[in-house]
Amino acid sequence: MPATPPRRMHLNAFLMNAGHHDAAWRHPLSTPERVTDPAYFTELARTAERGLLDSVFLADGLALWGTVRHNALGGFEPLTLLSALATATERIGLIATVSTTFTEPFSTARAFASLDHLSGGRAGWNIVTSGTVDEARNFGRDEHLEHGLRYERAQEFVDVAVKLWDSWQDDAIVLDRAAGIYADTDKVRPVDHGGTHFRVRGPLNVPRSPQGRPLLVQAGSSEDGKEFAARHAEAVFTAQQTLSDAQAFAKDLRSRLHRYGRAEDDVRILPGVCPVIGSTEAEARALEQELTDLQVPAYGLAQLSGMLGTDLTGLPLDGPLPELPEERDINGNRSRFALVARLGRREGLTLRQLIARLGGGRGHHVVAGTAEQIADRLEEWFTGGAADGFTIMPPYLPGGLDHFVDQVVPVLQERGLFRTEYTGRTLREHYGLPRPTATTPGSTTGSTTGSTSREDHRS
Repeated sequence: MPATPPRRMHLNAFLMNAGHHDAAWRHPLSTPERVTDPAYFTELARTAERGLLDSVFLADGLALWGTVRHNALGGFEPLTLLSALATATERIGLIATVSTTFTEPFSTARAFASLDHLSGGRAGWNIVTSGTVDEARNFGRDEHLEHGLRYERAQEFVDVAVKLWDSWQDDAIVLDRAAGIYADTDKVRPVDHGGTHFRVRGPLNVPRSPQGRPLLVQAGSSEDGKEFAARHAEAVFTAQQTLSDAQAFAKDLRSRLHRYGRAEDDVRILPGVCPVIGSTEAEARALEQELTDLQVPAYGLAQLSGMLGTDLTGLPLDGPLPELPEERDINGNRSRFALVARLGRREGLTLRQLIARLGGGRGHHVVAGTAEQIADRLEEWFTGGAADGFTIMPPYLPGGLDHFVDQVVPVLQERGLFRTEYTGRTLREHYGLPRPTATTPGSTTGSTTGSTSREDHRS
C-alpha cells in the first residue's frame, strides 16, 4: 500500500485595501492612494502566487462600511477585480464574496461560471447573507431580513445555483459541424425550480466550467452559519481568539457534516490570522504599537458599536463594556458579536483596550513576532486540530504580504508543512477537494462524488 502523503496546510491571502489594521492607511509603509489601482492588486496577487498560496480572497459589503472619514474604505466590486486578476495570474485561486440576500441565483451562478472559465478553474464563492441595515437600505428595505430568514433564503439560493451549474453536463458540447449540432440538448436541461424564495427555469446560459462549480466558501460561525456550512461549505473562514476556541469550533463543525452525508475531510477550516512580523519579537511588538498609536478612537468606537449592536457613543473609553443584548437578539453578525463580547468580558478590557485588540483583525487572531514565531503559532493550531490552514490577513499592504511570503512561507516549507510547488491547476486541486459531477434533474444537489486529483490529499 502506498504511503499517505504528509498533511499540509492551506494558505489563503485576504486582500483588504491598505491592510487589515484599521490604522494601516496612516502608516508610511502602506499605499492607500492605490486602493482603486488595478496594478496594485495585480502585484498583491502575484506576490501571493509567488508564495504558492492556495488563493486570494476579497471581502465585500453592499454599503460603505465604517466611517470613510477615518479609514481607506470602498473600492472595487470583487468579481470585476478578480476577472482582471485571472488574466494576470496563472495558478492562484480567486475567491469573491457575493451576498445571497441582495442578489439572485441565476446572475450569481452565471458570474461565477464565467470567472471559472476566465481563470481556467480557479473561482471560489464566499457565501454571505449580509449583516447590516445599511446594506438593506441600499436595496429598498428599511430593515434587514431576520437572521434565520436570511439563512433560509441562502439555503435555497445555493441549492438553485448548484442546479444551474449542473444544468450542463460535462460532455454537452459535441461540436458536430457535419451534422450541424453544437450541443446535445438532452444534456442541457432546465432546472424548473419553484421554491419559497425563488422560481428559476434555467438552464444556465454558460456551459459547465472547468471546476464544475466554484469552490463554495462560507464565513458565518453562528448556529445558523455552522449548520449552513455543514451542508454546503467546502472551505470555512472563521474568527477564533484562542487555540481552545478554534479546536472547539472545528470539532463542532465537523460533527455536523454527517447529517448531510458528508465526511470530515469534505471541508477545509481556515481561521483568520493577522501576522505582525519583525526581525525580532521586539521589532514586531514595536510595529504593532505603532499601528495602535495611529488608531482614531472615534472610528474604533463606531466599529465596536456595530459589532456589539449597541451604541457606545459618549461612553468613557477607559470604562468597561456596558450591559449588552443577548446574542439571540442580534440581527447582524451574531458570531462576531459573541466573540467580541466574550473577549471583552473574559479579559476585563476597557473600551479603549478592546478597540486596540480589534484593530488588527476585527476579532481574528493577531500574532506578533519573528517569522519563526509566526510559523510556530500556525503549526500549533494546524497540528492541534484547530485548522486545516489559515486565512492570512496582513496588517498593512503591500509589505505585510511580502514579509509573510518571503519569511514565513520558507519556514513552513522547511518544516514540511507547506507545498514547495503547485501540483494542481484548479482551486479545488489546491485545496485537495474533488471536482463534483453534474447532478441530473430530481437528484440531490450538492453531490461531490467523482473526483480529479487531490493535491496533498488531506488538507
